[in-house]
Amino acid sequence: MYASTKLPRTSALFISALLGGVIFTSCASSHQSGNQALPPMAAPMAGDGAVNQLPANEGSLLSQKTEAAPIARSRPQLIKKAAISLTVNSVEQTIDAVSQIINKQQGDLIGLKQQQPKTDNPRHTATIQLRIPENLLEPTLEELAKLGTVESRNITAEDVGDRLVDYQARLTNLQKTEANLQKIMDRAGSVRDVLSVAQELSNVRQTIEQINAQLKSLQNQVTYSTITLNLQAAVSSTSSQPAFGLQVQETWNKSTHSLSSFSVGLLKLGIWLIVYSPYLLIFAALVYGFTRWRRTHSPRLTQTPESTGSE
Repeated sequence: MYASTKLPRTSALFISALLGGVIFTSCASSHQSGNQALPPMAAPMAGDGAVNQLPANEGSLLSQKTEAAPIARSRPQLIKKAAISLTVNSVEQTIDAVSQIINKQQGDLIGLKQQQPKTDNPRHTATIQLRIPENLLEPTLEELAKLGTVESRNITAEDVGDRLVDYQARLTNLQKTEANLQKIMDRAGSVRDVLSVAQELSNVRQTIEQINAQLKSLQNQVTYSTITLNLQAAVSSTSSQPAFGLQVQETWNKSTHSLSSFSVGLLKLGIWLIVYSPYLLIFAALVYGFTRWRRTHSPRLTQTPESTGSE
């Protein structure tokens, strides 16, 4: 009886040891597999978007490339403006020469303002605005300087590279948003959803057009430089004493003008007299009647014949 009870206990202990080894082995393998799966799980927590699906080292390289992208610009994007003032012998001839220079440099004339000689400013002046390709700015200024004596000259430049990069980035993002909204609109079911997406799509397209126009304007200003040219004649173009013929003509004009003014004045006076003639006749009749009455009723006048007869 004792032997029979001892054997089952031994077999139970052996089976328990086997089960414990299997459980310990499975726990160790699960712990190792969990440690191996940890890096892919830690990578999504390091970033967002498309970087979440990349390992940590690839995400860091991508972020470095993204940060370094705006710095890699080949050359500054400058808007250049120049102003030059010249004293020339003849403004008209200089304007013709400037037109030839503009055609030679493949530029455009965008403004011309002339001021003829006057009493307060007897010199002939002109202001010309022209647009020249940016790489021909210096040669054009040298050609203009040869037309006369340079009184002043200055050049200003504004770097708009950051603004161009910003506009391009915003334009790219808006174009992606437009494509996504178009896909959503194609899948929209109800009329309310379609109208809502269509309104949002219209706003995005309007913003795209505005940014695109601003981007093209900046690019055009970078490509072409503006020059403001001020011209002034060296001497007065009007003489101090007018010619004899001009003096005679001026006197004749003044005399005829005075005669016509006097004739018109007399005509106006006659019209006024004709209009008020009834009142004038009445007033003249009253004066005449009063004078006759005074003569007939005056004592001195009535006694004068008698006194003269008695004497």
